[in-house]
Amino acid sequence: MLSAVTPLAKAQQKKSIWDHKLIKRFISPDKDTTRSAGFMVVPALGYAQETGLEFGLAGVYNFYVNKTDTSIRTSNVTFIGTFTTERQTNLKLESDVWTIDNKHHFVSELRFRNFPFNYYGLGNQTHQANQDILLMRMTRVRFEGERRLADHYYGGVNFAYEYFDFSDREAGGIFESQPPYGQEGGWHVMLGLSQLYDTRNSNTYTTKGYYARVKYAFSPGFGGGNNFKGSLIDVDLRAFFPLLPQLTLGMNAHYTTSFGPRVPFYVYSELGGDMMMRGYYTGRYRDPNLLAAQSELRYRFHPRLGIAGFVGTGSTYHRGNQPIRFIPSYGGGLRYFFDLEHNSSVRIEYGIGEKRPGEKRQGGFYLSLSEAF
Repeated sequence: MLSAVTPLAKAQQKKSIWDHKLIKRFISPDKDTTRSAGFMVVPALGYAQETGLEFGLAGVYNFYVNKTDTSIRTSNVTFIGTFTTERQTNLKLESDVWTIDNKHHFVSELRFRNFPFNYYGLGNQTHQANQDILLMRMTRVRFEGERRLADHYYGGVNFAYEYFDFSDREAGGIFESQPPYGQEGGWHVMLGLSQLYDTRNSNTYTTKGYYARVKYAFSPGFGGGNNFKGSLIDVDLRAFFPLLPQLTLGMNAHYTTSFGPRVPFYVYSELGGDMMMRGYYTGRYRDPNLLAAQSELRYRFHPRLGIAGFVGTGSTYHRGNQPIRFIPSYGGGLRYFFDLEHNSSVRIEYGIGEKRPGEKRQGGFYLSLSEAF
């Protein structure tokens, strides 16, 4: 005997594509209640005369060290790998891990870079016409560990090893005519201390709280020569204020300095990038000291979508040699939250910088994983 299938039963048997688990994970406005890990990959593709075709991937994996601990912060592992048809490589693996009850905080980085970059000279008034393409080979190993000593307060230690080697693609550029100290590269080991005060309600998309971190590192100058012998100080201050349930004002100030008897140019502070002073090529202005601040207004109008606008100013400078010259940074963009459990986002932004006499206004697009601060 054949049994009839009603239209209702057919409809129940045929699921919509929007019910697919993968689709719901990246589109649904509802948070995953299982507190499971999240993963996102974005492509990297570009072309430049000095690199040829560049291709690769960037990805982030978010997770909880213990899913049963509802107070624990999101941990993540980030990977970036790009290659070019000119046999150049850029690899970076970073982790940021919070243990049970947020008692310990660990940060690590492994990086290898065999890649060209634009060098404009030293100081905060370099010119586009002096652009010199250098090939840099760099290896970095970094580890930071902190332990909670009181409510919201952490103390810790840090270690880093860095190796640099440089070669000029073309003779006669500013790198050759005005050679910086440490032109040939070198290596160093750094040991230091860190202090952290952190009341943020989230470490991935903060809407309320304060963050203040101070790091100090010392390099004893192993190997002699022009290898770095001196100290680095890094101060990072952040504050977040909820103006409305979906509207947040974030403020960030950053200060870095390097000093000592032997300070090569490659440990100097670099202005620009996708985190602070957006709109400037990283390293367009390079000096022993950097002071910068930015403010960002974030509006999350949908669980999956948001927009943000930012303004900032900053300067690199050399004490006793060159005055501070604050320059503007402003722009905005979109946010897509690919993981609602961990509040992780992809940023698509455009940043605008200054217009120097006789040059085009500086600026650039950014496709980045996670918030700028």
